[in-house]
Amino acid sequence: MMRLSHYNGNPYVGVYCAANEDLAFVPRDASENLINDIKLSLNVKIVKCNIAGTNLIGSLLSLNSFGAVVSNMTTDTELELLSEYLPVYRIQDKVNASGNNILANDNGAIANPDLGRKTVKSIEETLRVDVAQSAIAEHTTIGSVCVATNKGVLCHPASLPEEMELIRRTMKAPAAIGTLNYGAPMVGACMVANSKGAVIGYKSTPIELGRVEDALDLI
Repeated sequence: MMRLSHYNGNPYVGVYCAANEDLAFVPRDASENLINDIKLSLNVKIVKCNIAGTNLIGSLLSLNSFGAVVSNMTTDTELELLSEYLPVYRIQDKVNASGNNILANDNGAIANPDLGRKTVKSIEETLRVDVAQSAIAEHTTIGSVCVATNKGVLCHPASLPEEMELIRRTMKAPAAIGTLNYGAPMVGACMVANSKGAVIGYKSTPIELGRVEDALDLI
C-alpha cells in the first residue's frame, strides 16, 4: 500500500521517519495522520522517539530487521529506548548522520565511502549484512538519494549503470531510478518504506508514484 503524507506540512517524510519490516520510528510530535499513514501502509509498530534531541530520525538512524545504527550524538536515554527494540550501534566516526550515510535492507548495505573501515565492520556486525562503500550519483549521502526495501531500491535519477549494478548485487534486489515530490532527486529524503508499503511526500505526482510502485514491487 502507498499513501501520500507529510510531517507537519513538510513532504520530506524520509528525513523524519525510519522503518524496517516490523517497526517505524517517528518524531514525538508526529501527527496522528502521519502515524496512521505509516501504520496502515507499512503494517508496523510505531515507536515515538528523538535522536540527538531532534526530530531528524530518518537522517540520523539507519536500520534493517536485525539492528540499527545511530549518530554518535544520540543520548544515552535515547539509545536505551532504541535498544528495547533492536541491537544498536552508536557510530564513532566523523561521518555520523547514519540515516543519510547508510542504505540498508536485510540483504546488504551501502555506506558513505568516507566511513572508516573499523566503523564499517561494526555496521556489518550490527546489521548482520555485508557493507559496500560507494557514492551514488556523485553523492556520498547514500541514504538520502536512495530508498531500499527487501523487494527493490529506488535511486537518484542520475545514478550510473555501474552504481545500479552495485546496488543490485549488494542489496540483492532490483533497482530503478526516479524522483519524488514533483521532481526532487533525493528520493530517500522523500519517503519511508518497507516491503509491505510506502509513505511518500504529498507533492509527488502520479507518474512518480508509478515508478515507486514498480521499483519497490508494491503492485
